[in-house]
Amino acid sequence: MVNTLGLVLGLGMALTIVGLHFLKGTSKPVPEDIAQDVLEQRAATVPETDFPEPYNRSIGGGGGAGAVAAGGAEGELEDSEEEDAGFDPDAIPEDDVEYYEIEFVKEGETIEVANNENILDAGEEQGWDLPYACRQGQCLSCGGRVASGEDAHEYVRHSNNETLSDDEMEKGYMLTCTAYPTTEFSVETNETP
Repeated sequence: MVNTLGLVLGLGMALTIVGLHFLKGTSKPVPEDIAQDVLEQRAATVPETDFPEPYNRSIGGGGGAGAVAAGGAEGELEDSEEEDAGFDPDAIPEDDVEYYEIEFVKEGETIEVANNENILDAGEEQGWDLPYACRQGQCLSCGGRVASGEDAHEYVRHSNNETLSDDEMEKGYMLTCTAYPTTEFSVETNETP
């Protein structure tokens, strides 16, 4: 029936081949890591922008809202845009710094804010977790609103505002990261149009 000698020889040969295979080694060569090269190639194909990376939890909460003047060359500002570009709070002399009582409605407190300090920074100095992303007036993440809903132009000046329209500001909206007080008022944080 079954040839015992053939079975023993076959089993011995199989064990010998398996033993030689393990003695030789079974390691497979590891391919070269090309991840960094791929990242560099992808980065080379993406155009550079001036928009900063978001700094906190509001990633995706707002996007850059750059405006291109119709018929104008890229990078040139029309006369009306130059006036809306804002002001430099650092240019305010120490003698001209004024302080205003600003009520943060949702936080339930009133604090003094200098006219050379933005609303967002003043709130953060109190330890409040206020929303923001770009800190440059290019998104809506830090939006706030004059509590009475009156024209924000009467209460704050922006050092930069690339997002809110005049109509939205007339409804009381502001960007707390670039809004500097010009008088006392109440602000509702985390409010966007």
